[in-house]
Formats: sequence, C-alpha cells, structure tokens
Amino acid sequence: MANDVTAVVMAAGLGTRMKSATPKHLHPLLGRRLVDWVVTAARDAGVERVVVVTSPDAADRFPAGEVAVQALPLGTGDAVRAARAALGDVGGDVLVLNGDVPGLSPQTVRDLLETHRREQAAGTVLSFEPEDVREYGRIVRDADGRLARIVEAKDCSPQELALGEVNSGIYVFRGELLWPLLDRLEPKNAQGELYVTDTLGLLVQDGEAVAVHVAPVAWEVEGINTRVELAFVAGKLRDRINEAHMLAGVTIVDPKSTWIEAGVELAQDVTVHPYTVIRGDVRIDSGVEVGPFAYVRPGTTVGERAKVGTFVEIKNSQIGARTKVPHLSYIGDAEIGEDTNIGAGAVTANFKHETGLPKARTKIGSNVRTGINNVFDAPVEIGDDAWIAPGAVITDDVPPGSLAGFAPRQETKEGWVYEKHGKPDR
Repeated sequence: MANDVTAVVMAAGLGTRMKSATPKHLHPLLGRRLVDWVVTAARDAGVERVVVVTSPDAADRFPAGEVAVQALPLGTGDAVRAARAALGDVGGDVLVLNGDVPGLSPQTVRDLLETHRREQAAGTVLSFEPEDVREYGRIVRDADGRLARIVEAKDCSPQELALGEVNSGIYVFRGELLWPLLDRLEPKNAQGELYVTDTLGLLVQDGEAVAVHVAPVAWEVEGINTRVELAFVAGKLRDRINEAHMLAGVTIVDPKSTWIEAGVELAQDVTVHPYTVIRGDVRIDSGVEVGPFAYVRPGTTVGERAKVGTFVEIKNSQIGARTKVPHLSYIGDAEIGEDTNIGAGAVTANFKHETGLPKARTKIGSNVRTGINNVFDAPVEIGDDAWIAPGAVITDDVPPGSLAGFAPRQETKEGWVYEKHGKPDR
C-alpha cells in the first residue's frame, strides 16, 4: 500500500525556541537527528520515496537523501509547494510530515494511510488527544465523523476550545488534488505565510471527503519546540529502544539509567548493567556483560562472552571473544584479540600531536595479560600470549610470548612467557 505514497518532510524552520545555533530539525537525539527519526519512520512504514524540505543553509546536510529547498520561510503550505519541483507529476498519495516529531512510529504512519484509503478520502488529518491541548488547532467533526474544519485556538468559540481532539500537522492527500490546492492558498496572517492546514478547509469547501485518524499515543506526534520537550521525548524513545532489546533477549538491569542509541546491535543474552551509555554503530555479541558505568562509543564491536566493565570507555575498537576489560580503562582505536585480560587503568594513547595525522591504533593479540596502569603509546602492537608488567608505558612492539614493561622505561624480555609457562596449543 505504501509503495504508492510519496512523503514530504517539512524541515526548513529554524526552531528559535530551541535557543540554539543548530537548526531545530538537526538536533541530535539518541543517535539520529530529529528529522532522521521522521524519515526513518516513513521508510519503515514502506514509503520508498521521501523528500526533505529544508532551508538553503541546511541543504548540504542531507547527502544521502532527496532534498527540496524552501528559499524563504513562508509557512508550511509554501514548504510543501517547494517539494513540487523535486516530485514532478508524482501519482498516488502524498504524505506530509513534520520534521520535528521523532516519536512518530511506523505503525502510526501505516494506520494513517490505511484510514485514508479505507475512507476514500481526498485528504486525511492525523489528530491526537493530549493531556494539555494548549494552543493546538481543534478538530471539529461533522455528523458522519469526518472533518468539518480545523479551528486555530485563538479563533475558537468556548465550545470549540473545550474539544480535546487536536491537529498534529500530519496529513495525507490525494496527489492530483494537492498541487492545485496549494496554488489556491492565500496568506491570512501578518507574517504573509501559507499554511498547509488551509488546504483541508478548501477540500471541505469543494465537497470532498476529509477523514480523521486519531493517533493512539499523544506524545508520539507532538512536535519538539524546546529543549524541555526534547528531553521528554528522549526519555520516551530510550524506553522504546530498551523495550525492543529486552523483548529480543537482552537483559537491561535498570532501563531508566541505560541509554542505548538507535542502530546499536545487541545479541541475545547480552547483559547491560546500570548507568551505561552505548552509542552509534556498535555491535555486541551474545553473552557479553557491559557496565555498570560503561560508555561504548561508535565503531565498536565486542565478541561473544567478553566483558566491558565498570568505568570503561571503548571507542572505535574491536574486542575479541572472551576478552575482559573489567574496569577503569580507556580503549580507543584498538584491536584486541580473544581471551585477553586488560588490567585496571589501561589507556591506549591514540592521539598524536602532529597536525593532520589520524589517530594511531593499538593492536593487542590473543591471550595477552596486561598489568594495572598500563599506557599503550600507539601505534604499538602486542603479540599473542605476551605479559605486560604493572605501571608500564609501552612504546615499542612486544613480540609474542614476551614479558615487557618495568617502568620508567620499557624493557622487553623476549620469549619469557613461553620459557616459564610453555606455549599454549591453538
């Protein structure tokens, strides 16, 4: 059904109430920008073509998507009209979405489209019933339950102000009717702006059927205008993400203190302890324990039954199966093999002062035992089965089976581990 739908996402406003140099729709939220949550909801609902309407200054912030530019901020009606050149003579229905509703779920999009088709409507509005109706436009229905009009709060009669059903600003239109309607819009305000809401009134005036679909969860369709609202929705999305992981077989000991971004992959039987943050393109395999007080950053993979412990930060690193990074360590830009134990206080010193050079990598092999308070001055490579003495700064490569360290300056005893303990069978 959604294959015959094109989505237009309005994301050209500055959002001045956010009080930020960053445009509202580009604010980060659990691994995505606000507008990206909306685009993802549309695509997950089956809508293949999504056009984002943005301001000229932000047009280059969508390299992977289809973009239309609204030259001047002349209202939502003008924003949708700005997408016409990109869309051309597209057939089917047009789904109009606000770019500041990150809570919008794919199921709500699918249900809205289903209502639109079932009612054979020329246009359909997504409404909701918030606890506080505030200044939202009120939905007034006719005797058949279809839309009679949408009345802005400032224009409402006392009876209309008492209505609890309000306009979300999300719509579906029959495509062949939408573009002529937009051409008929007139500015009826001091700002000289055109509002897409007025197209619904024109449809009713023309005798066309306009349907209403009620969103089941109010917060999912409320727009973000302030950082207070951003924080509220962040908490709701955190709960949604955590619930999905738990239903898929992940143990999250304290979901309220655990923040996992969209896109993180957690296998069954992963355990996440309290006060843990997992961000970005991270993959954690089965049986891994993470936290408490752990910070797992983008570019990280953690192998089966490994451990990322207390006050550990890992960034852009690969941790092998059954390897333990138990506590008080920073592992960045590193590759660590299987069955290795990283002692407390380990730091991979990956930043070099030379301008323009990428961060250097540390390679630590399998079955390595590091001491407490080791610093690995990258680039450096520790061979399989090596041991590192406590308090050592490792500046030179350590061959397999060797013992190295002995502050203040690294000394390496090649083959010492093999001589004393034998070479493991692998």
